[in-house]
Amino acid sequence: MTKNSAFRALVIDDEPLAREELCQLLNETNEVQVLGEAANAIEGLALIKQHRPDVIFLDIEMPQLSGLDMLAMLDLDTMPYVVLVTAFEQYALQAFEDNAFDYLLKPVEPERLDKTLARLKKRTQPQTDIDAIASPTLVHIPCVGHQRILLLPESDIHFAYSDVAGVHVRSLEQQADTQLTLKTLEERTALVRCHRQYLVRLSCVAEIKLLDNGLATLLMKTGDSVPVSRRYLKKLKSLLTL
Repeated sequence: MTKNSAFRALVIDDEPLAREELCQLLNETNEVQVLGEAANAIEGLALIKQHRPDVIFLDIEMPQLSGLDMLAMLDLDTMPYVVLVTAFEQYALQAFEDNAFDYLLKPVEPERLDKTLARLKKRTQPQTDIDAIASPTLVHIPCVGHQRILLLPESDIHFAYSDVAGVHVRSLEQQADTQLTLKTLEERTALVRCHRQYLVRLSCVAEIKLLDNGLATLLMKTGDSVPVSRRYLKKLKSLLTL
């Protein structure tokens, strides 16, 4: 990948030495163009608005406004990919729940950074090959198996979700991986968005649990729990005639 086609990135960390070390690692990959650095979340928000980067590397533990607080302030429709950087591994699960793409443990190891960049390249590859042959309404969901493509009936899918490993669909009997994006599934199936990383079939919801702070959890007929974010709760309650 040439410098012109590198990921455009920002590094946001209150520790100058940590920023310097990460910027050096990123530059050494020849796959990342560091557009700027910020010492706190406020400076970071301004740089994001100014540069509109592809990805930000965001420290979690910062004074006044943490990385997780800043992450919650980003516009979900326009936010860049977010890689959280932390010295504490217990933040990993919360990172994905809060719409982060990946996380890196301090001190950042070059091999682990390479894996993050590889995932970014995979996620940003065009989906034209799949989308071009897909009909406006999907009857089957193509899923990747061992040397085969499994076609799951669209009507069997209870919910779909994405994480750092890709996009997954869940039926009553099984879970499978698909190369379709959540956006494609949302547009071409009956699945409804309830979270940035989740789609659900309303007829497969067994129970909705209302939580504090405008959040909720859906108990699915598969026995799984699916999160509902504040952004989608009102619409979801309307669709469920609640």
